[in-house]
Amino acid sequence: MNAPTVLRCGGRTVARYVLRPELAPDHSPRPYLHPVSTLGGVPVTEELPEDHPHHLGAGVAVPDVAGFNFWGGRTFVRGQGPTALDNHGVQRHEGFKLRDPDGFLEELSWVAGERVLLREHRTVSATPLDDTAWALDLTFSLTNTSGAELSFGSPATNGRPGAAYGGFFWRAPLESAPPDVFGADAEGERAVHGARADWVALAGRNWTLVFAGATEETRRDPWFVRAAEYPGVGSSLAFDERPVVTAGGSLVRRVVTVVADGRLDRDTAAALVRKAVTT
Repeated sequence: MNAPTVLRCGGRTVARYVLRPELAPDHSPRPYLHPVSTLGGVPVTEELPEDHPHHLGAGVAVPDVAGFNFWGGRTFVRGQGPTALDNHGVQRHEGFKLRDPDGFLEELSWVAGERVLLREHRTVSATPLDDTAWALDLTFSLTNTSGAELSFGSPATNGRPGAAYGGFFWRAPLESAPPDVFGADAEGERAVHGARADWVALAGRNWTLVFAGATEETRRDPWFVRAAEYPGVGSSLAFDERPVVTAGGSLVRRVVTVVADGRLDRDTAAALVRKAVTT
């Protein structure tokens, strides 16, 4: 793999960004953050896990862009189920417009075959919150350069209920017990999955991740949450319908993630989210 970009916060390395991973085509190669760690050095991302080897740390992935798979793995086909198809795309790092120790502004191309479907501007930054928590701020802006309308889908919109993954996604590490899941007014995976909420949290053995939609448009996207099967959280672009981006149009989302040592309670999580989103 190419040498990763290091992300620092408060003088500490808290993440590495892999620009051009050397992966098989069916993994939908793309830049991603891994490992991401707490200020205390606890890793909170996973890459290439056995249960889902196309899960790559924290980043942006979509299982269906006009029929092309930018998520990796099999494609869910209506009436047929998960199917191995030769339809995988690639997110190509094109360069940095800005690159500092605590963040960067990146240009990417989403390519299917030799056709560029989307150009992306991705902004990533790290901000300290207190002695035990920091915030990862990730914004992605996807502009349709294909010359025609593009729609975004998920297995849910293709016929698999509950599987509305696609967009921002964070794969957390697998531990001996599933992480606790909670929101501002909800408790448990079943209550939080599919909810439109300002924030949701995963709390593992000695870490907590709190995910917050940082714009009105992002907050309208339901959360995709897994804990029992595997630990992961995403913001669903295509929960129950396929959003369409016109030729030349753009889709923009911003998610801020609080990365904390220890297991936070609900009030502390909410306070850190408020600080992270307004910082």
